Amino acid sequence: MAVWSTGGVGSIAIEAIRSRPDMELVGVWVHSPDKVGRDAGELAGGTPLGITAIDDADALIGLRPDCVVYAASGPERDAGAVPDYLRLLAAGINVVSTSSTSLVYPPSYFHPQWRDQLRAAAEAGGASFYVSGVFPGFGSDQLALLLATQSKTIRSVTVTEIALNDHYPVAEVMMDGMGFGRPLDFEPMLSTPGFIEMAWGAPIQLMAQGLGASVQEIRGSLDRRVTHRDIEVAFGTIAAGTCGAVCTRAAGVIDGREAIVVEHVIRMARDVAPDWTTSDCDATYRVDIAGEPDIHCAMTLGDAEGHGAGRGAMAATAMRVVNAAPYVVDAAPGLLSSLDLPITLPRHAI
Repeated sequence: MAVWSTGGVGSIAIEAIRSRPDMELVGVWVHSPDKVGRDAGELAGGTPLGITAIDDADALIGLRPDCVVYAASGPERDAGAVPDYLRLLAAGINVVSTSSTSLVYPPSYFHPQWRDQLRAAAEAGGASFYVSGVFPGFGSDQLALLLATQSKTIRSVTVTEIALNDHYPVAEVMMDGMGFGRPLDFEPMLSTPGFIEMAWGAPIQLMAQGLGASVQEIRGSLDRRVTHRDIEVAFGTIAAGTCGAVCTRAAGVIDGREAIVVEHVIRMARDVAPDWTTSDCDATYRVDIAGEPDIHCAMTLGDAEGHGAGRGAMAATAMRVVNAAPYVVDAAPGLLSSLDLPITLPRHAI
């Protein structure tokens, strides 16, 4: 196994792999020059591993890992990541990624030319590619579909993430991508026409495919609220009067009605947008199925009081792909979704 990037998710992946008797870490790729040459274990916040971090993709490929855990981030993540995926797959290396969330369901990927290139590279290299996380990922696909195994009829499925994201350190994503810390007249990437539909189309299409339904269109909407006080967060200060909460909604229309809905409520502090859906925990994932029977389920990460939820969400995101890696290695070559894999049980986690 190898890990690409040593941010929050990558560091958790490194620590998880080193503890598993069925996995061996052979290499770590880093972006920052100041990390090159340092011990990967120490970069991940643990004890030394005797593995030196490198920034040479060819050298990483030369180590011949069975699988790479790809955990790089950034607002233009696909444009930077796809060339890396292509090199790894063509070299016969399986890839599990948390970066390109729109590839959780490859058939609906909004860059068909990149999807075709990835498929061709995977087939040429005899490798497989899989993307997951928590949301998009488990909370917006497998959890909802698992609960739906109890359904006789379904009128609608709504999946919701309610998160306090003051721990997230990447300013580009939070400020330019989502608009946090900006005045409401600032146009973040989220406000680009069609962006929400594109960003959340994959989990909607995945759930629809799993339920044997066809989506006619996806409708997206964005709402933002200001904070009335300064808020100190991981990427800086959110000034009073700027955006402190964001809510996105994407609805898949089936038979003329909004039948599969993905909602995302993110706050920088608990007291912003108090009229929106709230939770006692800082990372909550809800599934609400209207039908026979009605089904309601809330999954929380971190302590009940909310402490550690950010770390919990990152750990869950990392482990969705680390735990999937052995199943991806064993799968037939190609582009995979959660519909193509069994339950990715965490072998040796106890």
